[in-house]
Amino acid sequence: MNKKTVEDIDVQGKKVLVRVDFNVPLSSKDPNDDITVTDDTRIRAALPTLNYLLDHGAALILCSHLGRPKSPADKQFAMDPVAARLSEILDRPVLKMDEVVGDEVTAVAANLQPGQIMLLENTRFAPGEKKNDPELAAKLAALADVYVDDAFGSAHRAHASTEGVAQVMRAEGKPVVAGFLMEKELAALGTAVANPPHPYVAIMGGAKISDKIKLI
Repeated sequence: MNKKTVEDIDVQGKKVLVRVDFNVPLSSKDPNDDITVTDDTRIRAALPTLNYLLDHGAALILCSHLGRPKSPADKQFAMDPVAARLSEILDRPVLKMDEVVGDEVTAVAANLQPGQIMLLENTRFAPGEKKNDPELAAKLAALADVYVDDAFGSAHRAHASTEGVAQVMRAEGKPVVAGFLMEKELAALGTAVANPPHPYVAIMGGAKISDKIKLI
């Protein structure tokens, strides 16, 4: 599948909004507990893209959803444990914000320097995320010069942090490209759909069984 990736653009000195899939399992659902990430596979899957951008002089603004919070009051779905684990893996600070968008986020993003990383709060804490709210998408787009989609697992969702922000940034003439994980998954999907090796077996997994029933 022919799609531009991070290798096709210049990110030196640019602020790059990266939609990652950090929807990872946590050790507890009690916000009073010391919650940690129990499986960092999805975080590590994003490292090739993140390291490439950092090595090429970008400042990173990361966003992801986590779980299925009903409101911002569901603090067990806050991104703090994810920020802590990412910081450990990268061995560099990750500034975790308490909002998805807002005055503080805008101010911090404006002063973000090459090599620095900020992680926005759970995108599903923003009321307009799942509704693909144009205002939310515009606020996200205003934070960065470039948008990188590296969240293949969320690519089917027409949300503000996926489809919405990409449309706004394209309209503004800003680059919208795929990360390395997205590129890898699209290549695998293309092979599976267009010319799968035979014989082959389809394996379905994941906790959301309601999504699988329709296929079965």
